[in-house]
Amino acid sequence: MLVLSLDSSSIASVALSRDGEVLERFDTTDTRSHAEALAPAVQELMARAGLTGADLDAVLVGTGPGPFTGLRAGLVTARTLGFAWDLPVHGLCSLDAVAHRVGPLALAAGHPEFAVAIDARRKELYWRRYRVAEEGGVVVLPAGDPQVSAPKQLPDVPCYGSGTALYPDRVPRPAVEGTDVAPSAADLARAAWSVTSRGGELSTDTSPLYLRESDAKVPGAPKRATS
Repeated sequence: MLVLSLDSSSIASVALSRDGEVLERFDTTDTRSHAEALAPAVQELMARAGLTGADLDAVLVGTGPGPFTGLRAGLVTARTLGFAWDLPVHGLCSLDAVAHRVGPLALAAGHPEFAVAIDARRKELYWRRYRVAEEGGVVVLPAGDPQVSAPKQLPDVPCYGSGTALYPDRVPRPAVEGTDVAPSAADLARAAWSVTSRGGELSTDTSPLYLRESDAKVPGAPKRATS
């Protein structure tokens, strides 16, 4: 399976992968230029790999949770490419990308249950709980739905992901280096392959996981002037 993956839940990132092996990738730490960065990154990676849309088998996109504007950029780009290239578009929770990356480390550290947390702004974190086991290989499974809350409301289990560094005094961080990572398209591709290689199926639902209302509000009716 040759897959183009995109994730904009945190950073803007793109990856080309074959059967879970990442061939090309793009990541930016700029969290305010997702819409401007994604399409040119896709074009550059495809050109560098000598591929066209006809060579791909599917498009994969991270569904969040994430901020409204940034998350929409990735979802719209993925849906547009899928439509233009007549490809199936699959959605996967962006937190799952981090979970599958750190799962082996969590298991080696003796953490059969853990959480992944990333920045949600407003002094909150997006997070999800997972369990991991050795069953003919490392298997990472969600143990609940994605959530958004204050750091102190996270479950009392070791926590991985980029959100842990933001609140080191309130989040139970594990003593495992290199796990303060944000969701990326490359990790999303590897997570998807982990699912499908075990006989699982990816969802075709690309609905965004916003988890809370937008900051933007429809203005009310103007007040009448009084004499």
